[in-house]
Amino acid sequence: MTEVIKPHLLPSALDAYPGLRVLSLDCFDTLIWRDTHAPKDIFTRLPGATLPQRAFAEEQARKSAVLSRNRNEVGIGEIYSLLMPNASTAERNEAIEAEIAAEARHCFAFAPTVELMREAKSRGMQVVIVSDTYFDSNQLRDLIERAAGEEIAGLVDRLFCSSSFGKSKAGGLYGEVLRKLKSKPEEILHIGDNPVADVEGVKPFGVNTLHLSQFTDLTEQRLRLESAVSAMIHPQDGADVTALQPHRAVLSAAEPKGEDVAENLGLTTLGPALYGFENWLRTEADALRERHAGAVHWLFLMRDGHLPKLVHEAVGDCDSSHAIEISRFTATASSFASDRDVLSYTEAELGIRPETLARQLLIPEAEIESVVGDMSPLDGSYALLREMRKGQRRKQTLRASRAFAKRLVAHVERVVKPAEGDVLMFVDLGYNGTVQNRVDALLAETFKVHVAGRYLLLRETDCPGLDKRGFIGLDNYDVFTVEAMCSNVAVLEQLCTTTMGSVIDYTDDGEPIRGASDIKNRQSEVRDRIQAGCLRFMREQREIVIRAQATDNLSLWRKGAANVLARLMYLPLEEELAVLERFEHDVNLGTDKKVALFDPDEARRGLRRRGLFYMKGSNRMYLPAELRGHGLGPKLTLFAHKRFGLPFSFGDFSDSSITLPVVFADRDEVVVRDVTATATHDGYFLAAIPVGDCRYSAALQFGALFEWLQVDSVRFLPVDDFLSERHGSSENEIPGEPLLENMEQVAPYLFHCSDETSFMMVHPPRREDDRPMMLAVVFRPLVERIETPVPVPAPPPAAVLAEARA
Repeated sequence: MTEVIKPHLLPSALDAYPGLRVLSLDCFDTLIWRDTHAPKDIFTRLPGATLPQRAFAEEQARKSAVLSRNRNEVGIGEIYSLLMPNASTAERNEAIEAEIAAEARHCFAFAPTVELMREAKSRGMQVVIVSDTYFDSNQLRDLIERAAGEEIAGLVDRLFCSSSFGKSKAGGLYGEVLRKLKSKPEEILHIGDNPVADVEGVKPFGVNTLHLSQFTDLTEQRLRLESAVSAMIHPQDGADVTALQPHRAVLSAAEPKGEDVAENLGLTTLGPALYGFENWLRTEADALRERHAGAVHWLFLMRDGHLPKLVHEAVGDCDSSHAIEISRFTATASSFASDRDVLSYTEAELGIRPETLARQLLIPEAEIESVVGDMSPLDGSYALLREMRKGQRRKQTLRASRAFAKRLVAHVERVVKPAEGDVLMFVDLGYNGTVQNRVDALLAETFKVHVAGRYLLLRETDCPGLDKRGFIGLDNYDVFTVEAMCSNVAVLEQLCTTTMGSVIDYTDDGEPIRGASDIKNRQSEVRDRIQAGCLRFMREQREIVIRAQATDNLSLWRKGAANVLARLMYLPLEEELAVLERFEHDVNLGTDKKVALFDPDEARRGLRRRGLFYMKGSNRMYLPAELRGHGLGPKLTLFAHKRFGLPFSFGDFSDSSITLPVVFADRDEVVVRDVTATATHDGYFLAAIPVGDCRYSAALQFGALFEWLQVDSVRFLPVDDFLSERHGSSENEIPGEPLLENMEQVAPYLFHCSDETSFMMVHPPRREDDRPMMLAVVFRPLVERIETPVPVPAPPPAAVLAEARA
């Protein structure tokens, strides 16, 4: 049985093998690790050659070596001879140096392995590297020195490279190593990450072996999906390598130490994202300090700024950081300075619950009932707009807003006490910077300071011209990528927030007045464990990576963070969703409304009723999570649609259909028409049947086609709602009440058609207005009717149908 060692146990690996004289190590992914998902990702940075070209040249070189010299390993010079057949030796050497330099920029030493090497040296042991590589020993030593530093390269006594011997470890390389070392096999311990090369290829020589198990299967899947996401959001233009994963080494060393799935969720996702965010924030604070000369106060906006603040404190040097409680509600309540402000806001926000909008406009609670009463949401909204057009009502709102602004200013002064010329740097997850939009001018004028906003994600809905920047924003990504990531920001907000209620007001001296927090204790406890995992990443990161070369740290971690976040948002793993499945989201608009973070039943209904087109207009908190159980296809389709802004229509998503005969009848006539039912998802079809002004009954002649079928839903809705790209459950939907003729409902949703005359009759609902209506029937054929088709009988007389309808 193969002996396996976890990365964090490497420093003590020698203890189980007395009498050792030689520590033998694989190089790549054992001592030297890369920032990328796969070795070939480095090839995207090569000048003058593409990744496929470089990979094809290596493949051809290996094929030629086997056929002409009976060797299964080649040197990099042989590869470049085929890659650049017409280049001079000097040109090829220059290209080889560029590849080694690219490797060095994205390579580093793995600290647990270095600690093992130092332990071996302290015991008087020899340390050797045995590597399957196209580099020769001089090139490999040079790479180790450039990536890890002279001191670590100096720990290596000898290097054995497969390219120099023409054979790999699996092909017998270690026999050559033993002859060169002149050591007994039992005195050697070899460790490497490849079980075939480093165990099966070495153990037959009598050498002690350990397989370095880098990752669990789950982690390998997560990193693989991150690599796939990177291919979609980062252009392969040669400007940088692809599939950057600077967190790989930390996950390898840290994840096996904990078995709590919630903590590991924080370690593997929030950790890399917020580590990069924190590094960027520090450079931004330095730039603001240099530009404005005053002190920079870090104001972490509660509640979503809670975890970023904890990260900042964990990294250290946090004297100027403060938790500031300014919500969208309090910021907006403080921002009404003119009649135009009040009316513009009212008009822009029409459509939200009128009671909620009335509270935001600071109408006293006792008066809200008299303004909107028991009206429908639509009527109440217009009643509120009429009310706000009254001069006296606007004056009341403006007066209340001025008082509110004074209390908000008192809160800021209570927390920060800025001096004139200082910088107030808001820190938040994003993504629009609404709080800054509302209070920037107020705070700048009151305190004579500069206000800046620095956000993890930034995608503004307008162009306010304020000092805002995003770690992931339009400075570094195209608008569709940023839009795609902001679509599912709710999951990030829930993982970063705190248990306190949202601030709804302040006392006169600036003490926050918070609303109740009704989030369940279990959710808070799980979130605390997730956040603990994130903070563990901060501690581990400092201890795992040893890098000699300076690298573009911000770009490296920005791209790594984008890969991690986009993967969590669009391709969540089942184990992650199991942690989050009971989470609720606080909408934070001065109300206590909570909604489930995701609801798989909603997606199941949407996919059956509309197919993949449902995802185009679905406005859900965390739609990819709702697609669990439907495979990778729908989630990847959703991501591609969002990321590229694809202009698909309903017809583009369906490539099969069924022609279903339907009898239409009113009191005067009966006609038979064929209706095309289009495929949706999972074998279901949608029959969209126009019923006009609710005059026609429809008899769906299922028996002509099927013996058994499932019927998912029968519902009426306005044609405009049906054609809309917004596919939430329509408030105008009316359930149909089907009548069965020669059909039997055997179980919920399951129907048997006795013969070819079986049909389902659906009468239209009572007409409410002049909007044309649609009957939408979603069904799934189970057993087709295989008898020889018989002519469809003539429809019953109109009088019979009219009697049935009556």
